Amino acid sequence: MILASRSDSGAKRVARAALALLYVIAGVMHLVSPDIFVKITPGWVPWPQQVILATGMAELAGALALAQPWSQGLRRLAGAALALYALCVFPANIHHFAMDMARPDHGWGLAYHLPRMALQPLLIWLALWSSGALPMRKRG
Repeated sequence: MILASRSDSGAKRVARAALALLYVIAGVMHLVSPDIFVKITPGWVPWPQQVILATGMAELAGALALAQPWSQGLRRLAGAALALYALCVFPANIHHFAMDMARPDHGWGLAYHLPRMALQPLLIWLALWSSGALPMRKRG
């Protein structure tokens, strides 16, 4: 069964599949429409075009590693890497939020940016939890 492991719950498999799909979509978007992302990249990021293409490839690689059914270790590594990735792109999300709020029409607006900001920590946790990268505690 794809995305399965003996120790996995159904909820973890569903979460992994949803995250993998999300990162495939994001990765493809970064590769086919990089200019959208270059526009919201903070000015301190060097070589923004190349960084956007590299992040698209990283999202695709992470999604594939997270979804593969053969190696639990690779899934854990992918979960940790995608969590770190989500943490690293958070400044770009803040930058995009600030850029939009500075526009007279507020760009995408609060209805887009506030949930996006609030969901970023959830994406980080979900990548770690669904992949098994979080250390397990013994109940006792």
